[in-house]
Amino acid sequence: MLTSKQRAYLRGLATNEPTIMQVGKGGIGENLIKTVSDALEARELIKLSVLENCDWTAREAADELAEAVMAEVVGVIGRKIILYRPSEKNKRIELN
Repeated sequence: MLTSKQRAYLRGLATNEPTIMQVGKGGIGENLIKTVSDALEARELIKLSVLENCDWTAREAADELAEAVMAEVVGVIGRKIILYRPSEKNKRIELN
């Protein structure tokens, strides 16, 4: 569980990160879950966007994805989602 201070730090780091994936009208399927999980393993912190034609709100998609890939929702800003999961192999982000 992230503290509010850790969450704020991660949100700050995410401002420089590009949006690497989109959740569209297909919703959240196995392919998206695997891709998100792989991206989290490689980067630890990722940003996604929820397209207008998606049946989910950004908050619903964030919660669903986080649960599916065992990640933490750092924040939901508009249609953007920020997820964090510490990497097993290559730790890049140090949290205090």
